[in-house]
Amino acid sequence: MPELPEVEVSRLGISPHIEKQTVSKVLVHNASLRWPVPDEVKDIEGLTINSVRRRAKYLMLDTDIGSVILHLGMSGHLRIVPISEPLKKHDHIEIHFDNGKALRLNDARRFGACLWQAPNESHTLFAKLGPEPLTDEFTADHLFECSRNKKVPIKQFIMDNHVVVGVGNIYANESLFKAGIHPKREAGKVSLKRYKLLTPIIKDTLAAAITQGGTTLKDFAQSDGKPGYFAQQLLVYGRKGEECVTCKTVLKEIRLGQRSTVYCPKCQN
Repeated sequence: MPELPEVEVSRLGISPHIEKQTVSKVLVHNASLRWPVPDEVKDIEGLTINSVRRRAKYLMLDTDIGSVILHLGMSGHLRIVPISEPLKKHDHIEIHFDNGKALRLNDARRFGACLWQAPNESHTLFAKLGPEPLTDEFTADHLFECSRNKKVPIKQFIMDNHVVVGVGNIYANESLFKAGIHPKREAGKVSLKRYKLLTPIIKDTLAAAITQGGTTLKDFAQSDGKPGYFAQQLLVYGRKGEECVTCKTVLKEIRLGQRSTVYCPKCQN
């Protein structure tokens, strides 16, 4: 599933091609995505895309009358192609621009979304989201305060979008390893000192993944079709049974919240 870095890479990839461009046509080839595609998305025809923003794992194409919200779901990806390029299987949404290019949302599993947000309103999807991890609002104090009396494992805690958005499974694994924190440790028993260590590690890990173009494992590809290269730098995720890069102890895997969790039993406590 594309995580925050992959979505941010998609934003960076499509923005230069569609920002300040006029929409000539919106085509919905399959409206049955995770939620039905609302008719309002077609109202942006003839309007200019003022900006392309990201909130959590959602992208927003802003116009004067509202924003088209895109979510990549489990297997979705965005491509910028010439309008004349033939459709591929699972190209469900396409937006044509006066510059001859088209933005296409391809989603084999159809867990993605194309929604609408009216101007000066906030979609219900955004109502209870925590701070963005790469902003000054995301601090160790914030994590510490949110974690008090919480018995949930720290890994699930930092993956909770109500606490902080976008710290998905891959980056939670990596960040906790770098911080030396066992993924099953109760969030409420992690000290402020350790949160002060963990918080910048989360920021640096996500930023590094964005710089490397995201992590390509199965489904994700950048908008230009190139893969992300952060997978080459993974220290624990996907490395069950291999040696820890620090102490050579064999890495173990457990399931937390039905997600694969790989850790070093010696380095993480």
